[in-house]
Amino acid sequence: MDLSDTPAEAGFRCGLRSWLAKAMAELGPPPDPADWPARRAYDTAWQRQLYEAGYAGVHWPAEAGGRGAGPVEHLILLEETERAGAPYVGANFVGLLHAGPTIVAEGTPEQRRRYLPPILRGEEIWCQGFSEPDAGSDLAALRTRAVRDGDHYVVTGSKIWTSHAEVADWCELLVRTDPEAPRHQGISWLILPMDASGVTVRPLRTLAGTTEFAELFLDEVRVPVSNRVGAENDGWRVTMVTLSFERGTAFAAEVVACRRTLGRLARLAETEGAWTDAVLRRRFGLLAGQFDALWRLVQWNVSEAAAAAARTGGDAVPGAGASVFKLRFSEARQELYDLAAEVLGSGSLLLGAVGEEEDWTGQRLQGLSYTIAAGTSQIQRSIVAQRILGLPKPRSATRGS
Repeated sequence: MDLSDTPAEAGFRCGLRSWLAKAMAELGPPPDPADWPARRAYDTAWQRQLYEAGYAGVHWPAEAGGRGAGPVEHLILLEETERAGAPYVGANFVGLLHAGPTIVAEGTPEQRRRYLPPILRGEEIWCQGFSEPDAGSDLAALRTRAVRDGDHYVVTGSKIWTSHAEVADWCELLVRTDPEAPRHQGISWLILPMDASGVTVRPLRTLAGTTEFAELFLDEVRVPVSNRVGAENDGWRVTMVTLSFERGTAFAAEVVACRRTLGRLARLAETEGAWTDAVLRRRFGLLAGQFDALWRLVQWNVSEAAAAAARTGGDAVPGAGASVFKLRFSEARQELYDLAAEVLGSGSLLLGAVGEEEDWTGQRLQGLSYTIAAGTSQIQRSIVAQRILGLPKPRSATRGS
């Protein structure tokens, strides 16, 4: 695989870098992380700027409002926006990085026309309703049920750790539509309107003091059948598409951010006098190498997905290699902020900005969720063992299938 830019890709990168320099100079300061309405306004305004400049959904189809470019341009966008210190997708995370791509791959033409352009324009925010209180990491154990009633499903149940529910317009929701079917069957993937009657959101406060997660209660909520993505009872397969995007590319920009943070931490280590410690410097070098390798793994995953799509005529969906990336990235990110705590010493005990602009402690606490979100590290190891190494399923898993 040739990792250097072609002349066309170099031109795209140059134009983007110039636009970012001008846009960043005019950008105001970010809002208080705890003020979700303000965060929504800030994040969607930035998304609108990207859209109007032609940089929203660069790899999405043109009929969905995207640029119709390839995955390489998408990676260039991620790399350059993070390098410029531009806002990340923020409140629009679920819509842009896995609900939207899932609808591109699995949605009907009507669903693509209805739901994709507002995501790219920053007009509608999505949340994720996958996890349930009694299921833990066992997503197939979900019990929220949907009963068909004419042209609607009647949905009853509850979800937990529902990302961005507090400000969301739509929810990618997993429901059980056939309670008699085996665990991984009888599930459907629905688009839930968050303003529907019977929807209640209760924010959860995390260790870092934020409310990016919430409990979601569903009391006989009516969802049109036309909001189902994929066939009825085929939701597990659609979910694997969603999770492939979430594990394979949704965290890609954060690798670039981590490399930038590591450089800033190295400068602080010099200032604080910690740089004289050879063991500590070795840890910096090891992490720098890991983040470089993770970025190359992102490129490989995207390249493999594009090649598979070209062979089959389908969409570019990351494969099992996404789990390798998710597993190692989530752990490397925790190691980065553990290292920051050692460098900063007692200053790392305070929540809020320390040193430069980084909220080191808040980021360290938030990082604990990375080895759980999008499937725990144990789940990722099982996928790698079975789908890449070809090892058999454990007996407990085969009994439950």
